[in-house]
Amino acid sequence: MSAASTDPSDYLRRLGESGEGPHDIARAGLMLAALDHAGRSLAPYESHLADVAQASRRDLRLIYRAEEGARVLSALMASRLGYGGDRLDYDDPHNADLISVIDRRRGLPVALGILYIHAARAGGFEACGLNTPGHFLLRISVKGDSAFIDAFNNGAVVDHQGLGGPPGMGAAAPGEPAFGEPVSDCDVLLRLQNNLKRRAIEAGDKARALEITRRMAVIAPRRPDLWMDLARLHEGSGSLGAAKRAYEACLALAKSGAALHNEAALGLAGLKRRLN
Repeated sequence: MSAASTDPSDYLRRLGESGEGPHDIARAGLMLAALDHAGRSLAPYESHLADVAQASRRDLRLIYRAEEGARVLSALMASRLGYGGDRLDYDDPHNADLISVIDRRRGLPVALGILYIHAARAGGFEACGLNTPGHFLLRISVKGDSAFIDAFNNGAVVDHQGLGGPPGMGAAAPGEPAFGEPVSDCDVLLRLQNNLKRRAIEAGDKARALEITRRMAVIAPRRPDLWMDLARLHEGSGSLGAAKRAYEACLALAKSGAALHNEAALGLAGLKRRLN
């Protein structure tokens, strides 16, 4: 999508309207972080992303093998720029805030992965996140050749055979990517936000969890499960009118007869009884 809008809320609304991506994923992550840094100038961070892109274009211009490209990216991102996983305080919410990640050069796997995807694409490679629950990995490709990168572990190249799913992991749900398969940019951004949401819930901060869920629904407005989560959180906070609208949005998007549709219908019916 166009980068014309610099207002974070407007940018993210337009991003959500544009679909699953591909997006300018690092800028989208920056805009999500900006919502928690009111008044902070984004210029230094946008300049940093531009510098990363320029360096990647220079370093990758003569690279035609994916594994070699992965090692070049690791040299740029981990060795020269100092990006790495925060092993000392993994659950610090700053690790899922791209502004703080750029400031500290430390972050969660998905936050660092977004920066690697940004760099890889700038250098002419295809890049995407992968469906790897528990630890985010990404794939880069060039001319049909692919390599897998663990951004948290200093951009280590992951052996192709090492991507097998966790023991006992069942088949993916219909329409969902299997373990190790590519996911959309929207999925990656939602995973970033879900880290913040989970930490807010664990801390008992219901208002924060509600705010993060609202942001998730903005960037992925066609996903009924997000509206269901939003409805529950609104209802739990006593915002019954907002809960009603969220239930209705879920019903409009969920497949009729599906478990989620039925659950939303029951939730809406119960809410209406409370409102009457």
